[in-house]
Amino acid sequence: MYDLIGVVDWSRAQFALTAMYHWLFVPLTIGLALIIAIMETLYVRTGQERWKGITKFWMTLFGINFACGIATGLILEFEFGTNWSNYSWFVGDIFGAPLAIEGLLAFFMEATFVAVMFFGWNKVSRGFHLASTWLTALGVSLSALWILVANAWMQHPVGMEFDPAQMRNVMSDFWTVAFNSFAINKFMHTTFSAWTLAGVFVIGVSSWLLLRKRNISAALSSIKVGAWVGLAGIVLTLSTGHGSAALVSRVQPMKLAAMEGLYRGKAGQDLVAIGVLKPESNRTPDDPMAFSIDLPKGLSYLIYSDGEHFVPGVYDLIDGISLTADGDTLRGLSYAEKMEIGRRAQDALRDYDNARKADDKEAMDVAAAAVKENFAYFGYGYLPTPEAAIPNVALSFYSFHIMVIAGGYLLLLFIAVLFFCYRKAEILKRPWMCWIGILSIAVVWICSQAGWVLAEVGRQPWVIQDLMPTSAAISGIPTYSVKLTFWMFAAIFTGLLIAEISIMLRYISSASKSDIENPKH
Repeated sequence: MYDLIGVVDWSRAQFALTAMYHWLFVPLTIGLALIIAIMETLYVRTGQERWKGITKFWMTLFGINFACGIATGLILEFEFGTNWSNYSWFVGDIFGAPLAIEGLLAFFMEATFVAVMFFGWNKVSRGFHLASTWLTALGVSLSALWILVANAWMQHPVGMEFDPAQMRNVMSDFWTVAFNSFAINKFMHTTFSAWTLAGVFVIGVSSWLLLRKRNISAALSSIKVGAWVGLAGIVLTLSTGHGSAALVSRVQPMKLAAMEGLYRGKAGQDLVAIGVLKPESNRTPDDPMAFSIDLPKGLSYLIYSDGEHFVPGVYDLIDGISLTADGDTLRGLSYAEKMEIGRRAQDALRDYDNARKADDKEAMDVAAAAVKENFAYFGYGYLPTPEAAIPNVALSFYSFHIMVIAGGYLLLLFIAVLFFCYRKAEILKRPWMCWIGILSIAVVWICSQAGWVLAEVGRQPWVIQDLMPTSAAISGIPTYSVKLTFWMFAAIFTGLLIAEISIMLRYISSASKSDIENPKH
């Protein structure tokens, strides 16, 4: 058992390490692809050569980041087979389909047109080159789409049936998987947040140029484009974030309770705007907060558009308690009861396997029917206690609130930058404003990482919501091998990140010493 716990924890840590390093590169790639496509469109429409030079400057930064994203992304996919083979067997028929489409369609599309985008200047027509740039941006987004379809299915498994004969899930409806409401919202939220991140990145780098008094015209033009893309991104991110919370309340209510630090809910539930949780040892269901500023009835209204709606807390969900609109208590399935149903499904599956070995078709049919009847809570049968279904509340809570606070700051930043662009451009050149732009790069990455942590940590202990916990998904490998590869990847990824930042800084410094708007080549 101790070795199992070690393998689970180290496998989770390794996957988290890889995913978070990968996520440093992905949103910048998605957002910068759009920004350079817009800049090249301005070049083609206006005929001004300065826009060609500006486009090439940002395109090079895109290329550096694009290469690093591919390197980390490939390792992520290999880890499904090396560390999570039980998971890959259990749902490989479903999870593998969108990843295969991502590889065959989106990745090949990116690889084809990114070559034209980088090496096609003066070799193809302006129109064809512009189309290649936009198709690269589209390919990058499609790549994200299919990966997020796979991830969203893990959060909300639909479009599948369990086949006792194969002991695994099989896809029953591809389009239900592809157009899963979770997937659509997740894709839009991720894409718009990537626009936000890239917008801040462009503002930050351009602010450095202004601080050094280099390429002032190119920097100011870049800031305008970055700020408009970023403003559109943050407004749409906030909108889809609200939609995401509403979906989570229906599909993953435990995640919602964790991200609000809510242990016991009520009708007319307040929303924690800013808060600090008590240490876990001192936290009680009725008083979990050491300090908080609440918006009265805010959570009920935000999620259900009804200020009097009941929002369940962690222990309400475990006990299966909810309230009617009239305040009457309703008793649903408790987690202990779901665990019992899950164990019945697992017992029925073992009965099916024994009947199959005995070639008893009648017993097989009876067992298969029992599996189907109880399968909705199959994963609960693996839980040792109902409390094992509670995610890390503190990590979920702080990730959520850091993300929201940072998002509010970024909204104000874009509004202020655009105001200065069109009314008081000289303010953008002042050192204090330049430093705000530069330091905001760190803020937007913290915001992005916090959102990713919330999405993944908040659904723990589930790899597949309600169907498979992490303890049942891992490979049968020794703990020491996972530890070894964890530290290897940590060293490699850190080196890769340092190399990327170093290459980017050197390029920015070198390119800024010449005329970006009129490059020599």
